[in-house]
Amino acid sequence: MNLEYPVYRIMGAMAVEFDIAVRILDPAWRRTWPKAIDHVRRAARTALDVIASGPTAEKGPAIELAIVLAGDDEVRRLNRDYRGIDKSTNVLSFGDASDGRRRARGEPVILGDVVLARETVAEEAAAQGKSIADHSLHLVIHGILHLLGHVHESDREADAMEALEIDLLARLGVANPYAVRAGRRARRQV
Repeated sequence: MNLEYPVYRIMGAMAVEFDIAVRILDPAWRRTWPKAIDHVRRAARTALDVIASGPTAEKGPAIELAIVLAGDDEVRRLNRDYRGIDKSTNVLSFGDASDGRRRARGEPVILGDVVLARETVAEEAAAQGKSIADHSLHLVIHGILHLLGHVHESDREADAMEALEIDLLARLGVANPYAVRAGRRARRQV
């Protein structure tokens, strides 16, 4: 599998530090998934480490990423305000909004934000027979891949993105979220 992803355009062949912030806006996440912060940070680090692996000649700029664990109301508001879709969704990714501004030397690269909606994630996990933790980790990986430039508009793009997700989730001990169930391929939910 080719692990040369779009983030290389940012980093080249430099060693990179990651600043991964996890913020819980909906306190019910703490009851639903007590180890959320540690698990989410590990998933993000795994995705970024694998994608950024390669020869390291010198230290490059830090990459900043925020993962936000919100509720459906907040995600609905964000989806409405930024995408014009007045409903909640499981995950939203917001890339760097620097509007093409050049970074100063040593200034961190802001990868963006990934926002999960607790109620939607919980409903999907139950419907798919998955734990909330496993489904959430899948959505975190999915959101990060979007921030790195991956899309799933065509079947070819979706297959490539799914293969990356499966590989990264396996590194976290999470089963293939697209595995065949009852003789059919699981429907894409992300």
